[in-house]
Amino acid sequence: MREALNQAERALEADEVPVGAVITHQGRIIARAHNQREMLRDPTAHAEMIAITQAAEALDNWRLEGTTLYVTKEPCVMCAGAMVLARVETLVYGARDEKGGAAGSVVNLVEEPRFNHRVKVVAGVFAEESGRLLKEFFQERCRSGRTGRSRKPLSA
Repeated sequence: MREALNQAERALEADEVPVGAVITHQGRIIARAHNQREMLRDPTAHAEMIAITQAAEALDNWRLEGTTLYVTKEPCVMCAGAMVLARVETLVYGARDEKGGAAGSVVNLVEEPRFNHRVKVVAGVFAEESGRLLKEFFQERCRSGRTGRSRKPLSA
């Protein structure tokens, strides 16, 4: 989880929402990523999604059986769905997301019994540290008047 926090700090340095993710397999890190939505201008460039892609490449298989995904913030619906589809074994996350969390806070996609795979969940690991990074990021954005909206105006 410490490496996921390091990744979240890298996101913060890049002016991205500070979320970091790491995936392990057989006790070894096979993927590490941080949010890159602003840099890539890609709404799917969440830390978890990038890490899942890296892990699939590292294992040369889209099935991530036997893996653990560590992430600093509870995954959203998109990321939780990807974990189920990729068959991630265990999710370990830090801060809860009361507005969009899909591992128990708002919905619980990762443990939905109607799906063909369920992800084991360990919540609250380094929650204070993870939450502090997120709070500081959004407080700074409010102070500076940045709302998080697109940096590029929409064309007509």
